[in-house]
Amino acid sequence: MTDPDPVFAIGAADGRYRHKVSQLSPIVSEFGLMKYRVEVECAWVLFLSRCAGIAEFMPLSADDEAYVRAIATNFDAKGATRIKALEATTNHDVKAVEYFLKEAFAQRPVLKQVNEWIHFGCTSEDINNTAYALMIKNARDTVLLPQMQTLIDTLDALAQANADLPMLSRTHGQTASPTTLGKEIKNVAARLERQRQQVQNIGLMGKFNGAVGNFNAHKVAYPDLDWSELTEQFIAELGLQNNPWTTQIEPHDYIAEISHALMRFNQVLLDFDRDIWSYISIEYFKQRKVEGETGSSTMPHKINPIDFENSEGNIGIANALLDHMAGKLAVSRWQRDLSDSTVLRNLGTAFAHCSIAYQATLKGLSRLDVNPEAITADLEHSWEVLAEAVQTVMRKLGMPEPYEQLKAVTRGRRLSAEVYQEILIELNLPEAAIEQLRDLTPAAYIGDASALTRRPLT
Repeated sequence: MTDPDPVFAIGAADGRYRHKVSQLSPIVSEFGLMKYRVEVECAWVLFLSRCAGIAEFMPLSADDEAYVRAIATNFDAKGATRIKALEATTNHDVKAVEYFLKEAFAQRPVLKQVNEWIHFGCTSEDINNTAYALMIKNARDTVLLPQMQTLIDTLDALAQANADLPMLSRTHGQTASPTTLGKEIKNVAARLERQRQQVQNIGLMGKFNGAVGNFNAHKVAYPDLDWSELTEQFIAELGLQNNPWTTQIEPHDYIAEISHALMRFNQVLLDFDRDIWSYISIEYFKQRKVEGETGSSTMPHKINPIDFENSEGNIGIANALLDHMAGKLAVSRWQRDLSDSTVLRNLGTAFAHCSIAYQATLKGLSRLDVNPEAITADLEHSWEVLAEAVQTVMRKLGMPEPYEQLKAVTRGRRLSAEVYQEILIELNLPEAAIEQLRDLTPAAYIGDASALTRRPLT
């Protein structure tokens, strides 16, 4: 197949961002789907050849088995081109794979004699559902999960490095009780880790039970064989979980599950992207200059937070596709319709935009420097955040209406250290309480933030 120039690509994943998804491309592309179909068909032939109850299928020699396995292992662009040529005649993509394999089997005398065992008892969906499951498994395990883990590890390392750096919190955009920069980043790492685990733990299903899920043809040919047990074993050998209760199609519920899990991971990352964008704007972080890079075409001074914006945009596209898949793929008229086919072909696009987003956030993080001066200065101008501490001590001492008293003197005010000290005197606190609270500063009012940051992610 001729590799088209990316500038002519309709989609951004195959065009502008093609270099970012090169690891995904052979897995989730049309080529990848063909390769997994070939793998499943070859595995099925080899499985049948080992079934003791199928006397008509002579056992294959080690060399013939190796040849069959090699068809799948060595599948390349030439093979994909041949399948597409066959499909031009068959107008059926799975049948084209069957004919491609029959051509390959014809190269060896023994295999030529057994080529009708290719696709034996199968409906196209037997091949397709398992091929897609293998595609999802490979994309998830070799690309998406490692990228997710790198994100989490990077954030956790940034959190640990800043576990003790006091920072002003803002709730509703207003000054609130202090935290540490590390703790706020650790919150995100923990949320991402929980969703990553869910993506990782979703079982990937497969079915191999014929045209409407009942082994109709199988039982006519070999009524004494336990086809449920045999196909469960076959699906397990592919590294998938067997679904024994299906119509013609595996119902795709697990694809809905993994789509939603990815969406949740992405949504947490989107939340982080927007927060970091905001923190850059108030100079909590500075962005390193890249030689030769342009920020604005007209404002030379600018270094724009484009990586986090890029991540946000790609998450939006990914989640829109994943949401549609989760809603659509679990629905099929009666024993099946074909509306799932077109949707499934966009799995790769959804995964690609996930991957592009993860890489963009990581790139953005790699260019950030913490600006402790700005963080500290912001906190030092916000002594009003100690009002919570003062009224809590007053509650402990049984003083009347502590919240109301603090509200009267602090609400809507930006306090200095001097005004804070004056308020302590005006509240008629016991001397011991005044001494305790006099030494308190916004930077010291961080609770267990440092310790919580240092807790391992579990």
